[in-house]
Amino acid sequence: MSDSFLSLNAIRSSAELVYQHMPATAQFAWPMLRDELGADIWVKHENHTPTGAFKIRGGITFIDWLKRTHPECRGIATATRGNHGQSQARAASAAGLEASIVVPHGNAREKNDAMRSFGATLIEFGEDFDEAREEASRQAALEDLFLVPPFHPALVSGVASYALELFSAIPDIKRVYVPIGCGSGICGVIAARDAMELKTEVIGVVSTEATAAQQAFLSGKPESTATARTFADGVAVRSVIPEALAIYGPGAQRVVAVNDDEVAEAMRMYFRCTHNVSEGAGAAPLAAAIQEQEANRGQRVAVILCGGNVDTEIFQEVLGGRTPQV
Repeated sequence: MSDSFLSLNAIRSSAELVYQHMPATAQFAWPMLRDELGADIWVKHENHTPTGAFKIRGGITFIDWLKRTHPECRGIATATRGNHGQSQARAASAAGLEASIVVPHGNAREKNDAMRSFGATLIEFGEDFDEAREEASRQAALEDLFLVPPFHPALVSGVASYALELFSAIPDIKRVYVPIGCGSGICGVIAARDAMELKTEVIGVVSTEATAAQQAFLSGKPESTATARTFADGVAVRSVIPEALAIYGPGAQRVVAVNDDEVAEAMRMYFRCTHNVSEGAGAAPLAAAIQEQEANRGQRVAVILCGGNVDTEIFQEVLGGRTPQV
């Protein structure tokens, strides 16, 4: 990845672009979470953006890059489980571009509705994100659209703006927990930490049902799994993005796996202790912090609540004490 996108000046410039569309999000230390975990725990509220997730930042900066470097482009195609698609549809529509978004069959209904509301043409294809990615590539070629990859320097630079906010607001964070889907979130945090010359540990979080990123972190090479069957759809990715691994491989302290029961309990804890709604991937970092509770005791740690876009029926099931089955 080009260092020019990851310098402190570049991240600050991306942040200024983001702030033309939305304000910085808050980071709060909730007393009940502190009491539950025995740590000085800070929540970065990326569920409080205009799309309900951190991805909006990368959508803004990517479409800005696309308009400047490919002025002839008439539209985009991409694959998503929802939050990336919302961000791209919103930014593309604002820039006067078409947006063709591919989701797998059975994708979250309310995320699909949100993408359509932001102007996307939605296509359902395949059984999971990886199959949807293949169809997005075909659609881009068929319709002469620009294929938005799941990982790109302009995306990461925009996403890094939330880490810049967190690290600027809260000093001396010992470690921060970040979910890993395709990797823009964790790579943005690592980029901001390194640009600011901080010593904060970055801990990646995956699902026990989608461990490709954890396997790749341990092996040092891209890995894939046969399935990624977790209700935490934001981390339901079968194959590692090599460009992302090149950053979080050397940049993360470790990668932790949490199961769906742990994720559901973290969602309940968020609602009980903060009255915030979290989707599965958004609660995964808190689940990992709970898993490592003894190591975190008395420490200042942060968790990224990366999104709150969970279907009503799924959230009702979680609040009822159950773990949704996929």
